[in-house]
Amino acid sequence: MSARTQIQPTTIPPAAQVLQVAAGYMLSQAVGAAARLGIADLLKDSPRTTEDLAQACKANPDALYRTLRALCSVGIFAETAPRVFTNTQLSEALSSDGEDSIRAMVLFLTDEMHWKTYGDFMHSMQTGKPSFDHVYGQSCWQYLTANPEAAKAFDEAMTSHSKMGANAVAEAYDFSGARTIVDIAGGNGLLLKTVLEKNPDLKGVLFDVPHAIRHAHTAGLVTADRCRFVDGDFFESVPAGGDVYTLKHIIHDWDDESSCRILENCRKAMQPGSRLLIIENFLPSGNEPGFAKVLDLEMMLLPGGRERSTEEMGDLLARAGFNLMRVIATKSPLAIYEGEPVQAGS
Repeated sequence: MSARTQIQPTTIPPAAQVLQVAAGYMLSQAVGAAARLGIADLLKDSPRTTEDLAQACKANPDALYRTLRALCSVGIFAETAPRVFTNTQLSEALSSDGEDSIRAMVLFLTDEMHWKTYGDFMHSMQTGKPSFDHVYGQSCWQYLTANPEAAKAFDEAMTSHSKMGANAVAEAYDFSGARTIVDIAGGNGLLLKTVLEKNPDLKGVLFDVPHAIRHAHTAGLVTADRCRFVDGDFFESVPAGGDVYTLKHIIHDWDDESSCRILENCRKAMQPGSRLLIIENFLPSGNEPGFAKVLDLEMMLLPGGRERSTEEMGDLLARAGFNLMRVIATKSPLAIYEGEPVQAGS
């Protein structure tokens, strides 16, 4: 047998599969480093050598080669010749200006804040409380309020992540007949922008905390002729008069008590016939795989919220004075939980 001959196992042994999961943080940091160095942008027009890339992004050539080689093994970038790399469909998602770019979310998930928080995973396991609070001595929301750069990174990450689901939501729900949509904690306004583009007779209200509204003005995704910008605290009140209220990736950030306060304030602002749309990743039952089961760990360690099953979502809505009317699937991992306010005497 030639020394160059390789025999690939037909199956990966169980122990090796566990090791792949345990070593996941290594690839996580590798893809984060590639995103920070802007490698996908550097490869936008043509393949380039490791030495050329390293000079362009001020990296060590050998370290860069070894990092890209590891990422190629999982389909992120491709080595087309010795030490020559090109983009793949996966690495193109790390570009700064691609239509489906997820770079901002990758930068957020692999930043120092996450690294330290997940390093204290056992605190959440032992106490059931967010490890973020234990590491930083304050909640993640307090931290973001006090750190403008971190808040900006968070808003950009949420916008980046929303790209994968905004169109799917806008296509899955029938907004005809509605005049005003109020997007609660809508960040830079990507979801609202997408819905308004598909519904030209609809007006919007973008509601969020002050720093997020400032970022939304700067981003310019939604314009003043179609949208009103309102800042505030959804634990106090939300804008009244909307026909549709949307909460995308918001309720999962909070425990049941806090979520009920948000939903109750939405109910107080709603008029007869209004609808509430809670938009979250669908949580599969049993052993069925689903990203929501992994995202639930993020909720556990950082904000202290949780992903919820359909039954749990229905119970939460009922506590806040809503009936869960239906669950609408989308062409994405997201589901739309449509709630109707319970009328007095009904």
